[in-house]
Amino acid sequence: MTTDKRVTPPPIRERTAAIQKSIESADRFPLAYFDSRRYVQHNLALGDGFGALLEFLDSLPAGSSKVRPLRTFQDGDISFAHLEYFLAPLGEVVGFEVHRWEDGRIVEHWDNLQPLAGPGMTDGTVERGDPARTDETKQVAAAFVRSLLQGQPPQQVAAGYVEHHPAADPTRPWWFSAADVEYTTLHRTLGEGDFCLTMAEGRLAGEHTAFYDLFRVEDGRIAEHWDVLERIPPRDQWRNDNGKF
Repeated sequence: MTTDKRVTPPPIRERTAAIQKSIESADRFPLAYFDSRRYVQHNLALGDGFGALLEFLDSLPAGSSKVRPLRTFQDGDISFAHLEYFLAPLGEVVGFEVHRWEDGRIVEHWDNLQPLAGPGMTDGTVERGDPARTDETKQVAAAFVRSLLQGQPPQQVAAGYVEHHPAADPTRPWWFSAADVEYTTLHRTLGEGDFCLTMAEGRLAGEHTAFYDLFRVEDGRIAEHWDVLERIPPRDQWRNDNGKF
């Protein structure tokens, strides 16, 4: 009698967190989680393909990096995570990592990073909530962002709203209606339970910017918000041709 010793891999949300955590010790980087032949990179500071990612990891001084996964999610074949980093070239940053999986391996990657501006930027609720609420959560968050695209004031905000944008009033989403903020395109909406991540672009103080916004929805209204904003460099500075989104 033969015993099947195959081990069921962890959910893809947990694999994304493990990948980022492994940066602390590059010798434990889980190569088997990647499809090296089809890997598409959307971080514009890196060359395309899996080799460029390995070159970046090799460039980090041994033992210099720290990673703290904060919130992890998955939506179909896409996993995404909210994390804090200390990376030698960048210092303390907060970011979102997004992976698309096919046949159990990562084939595409997006991210957004910005300097960490204190614990208030990342603290708050971590429990994902009931997965049965995912569709409603995504609908509420998408409607919120689409109102920004149309130049309308934010709607569907809960009475106890909590704002984690580092320069905003923590009790109201005035950040979205600031004069120097313009959302122009909503590219992707990802959710699980009470949380939804929207990936959008626009302009911040006149500069082309990627807006990654994480919303927590409660009783059909936006109850909590985190974000990461990253300037999109001019086209001639891109290290790959895949675009930010």
